[in-house]
Amino acid sequence: MLFDEIKNDTSVNLLPYDGDVNYMAQVFLPEQADRYMRTLMSEIDWQHDENIIFGKKIITRRMVAWYGDAHFEYTYSHVTKYALPWTETLKAIKSIVENASGETFNSCLLNLYHNGGEGMGYHSDNEKELKKNGTIASVSFGANRKFSFRHTTSKNRIDIFLEHGSLLLMKGVTQTFWQHKLPTTTRITTPRINLTFRTIIS
Repeated sequence: MLFDEIKNDTSVNLLPYDGDVNYMAQVFLPEQADRYMRTLMSEIDWQHDENIIFGKKIITRRMVAWYGDAHFEYTYSHVTKYALPWTETLKAIKSIVENASGETFNSCLLNLYHNGGEGMGYHSDNEKELKKNGTIASVSFGANRKFSFRHTTSKNRIDIFLEHGSLLLMKGVTQTFWQHKLPTTTRITTPRINLTFRTIIS
């Protein structure tokens, strides 16, 4: 099978074991992805993220926003966030993601990376508020960025480049056995917005 076919075939699992990850390179057409990128940059209530590390509050350059069906609480890195009501743009993107994935979601965490100097270290999305083994749908707009998976015991690593307008689905036990990372790089000088659609158990 050609690589371009793999990138758009959701039956292909990118992980060798202990999880399911599927990738669709172009769920959003380039013009559509460009439009959503511009709109999200201007209308989302972006806030600098906060982490508590060894009891000290760290304010990140990366910016985040949290939206959902209700005023959901979501705690990670010892900081609790409360979901804002969906915007019409987010509702439209959510509908496209649900149609493409065959899943439904009730919330979305957005991340704005201004350039390649901003990233995320290895972690799993396994907070207690999230549906256990629920699908997480990750949409990318903007700069193409490398994304890495690392198995928690074997340390086997899988790398993929997330493209403008793409959709990555992490399903099943993926969050139990694999961590993921957005590495930093000096080569990327343009922004990227990532939307991760999730299911909160209230």
